[in-house]
Formats: sequence, structure tokens, C-alpha cells
Amino acid sequence: MRSRSTEIRAEMVANVLSVDVAVGDTVEAGATVLLLESMKMEIPVIAEVGGIVTEVKVTTGDVVQEGDLLVELG
Repeated sequence: MRSRSTEIRAEMVANVLSVDVAVGDTVEAGATVLLLESMKMEIPVIAEVGGIVTEVKVTTGDVVQEGDLLVELG
């Protein structure tokens, strides 16, 4: 049986300013996992649910497109 996982995806085209989590970190609901920049605005990416980080798909400096997978929580 596969455990549930939560995917955190980009909501817009943006640059990754910082990645605030690593694989194995425990994240609580409401925690900032990344900081994106789009149109000179900084946009925190917030975990809607808590969990353990199982994958981080981006690094600082990456450009992400709308819908790209950023972080997966298990």
C-alpha cells in the first residue's frame, strides 16, 4: 500500500529565490517551503498540509513554469 503524498506545484512562471526545505525535513501546515520571484514580487510557497519532505525538484536559480512540481511531501 502506498502512503499518501502531497505535491506542491508552481502556480505561475517564476524564479526560485530560495529553497527552505531538504529531503527528510518535517514540515508543518503553513510552513514556507520555497520563495519564488515573479514580476519583481517575492512569493512564499506554503505547505497546505504537514508531512515529511520526500523530494525537492528545484534549486535556487531555477525557472519554473506553471504546474511544475516543486516539492513532494509524504
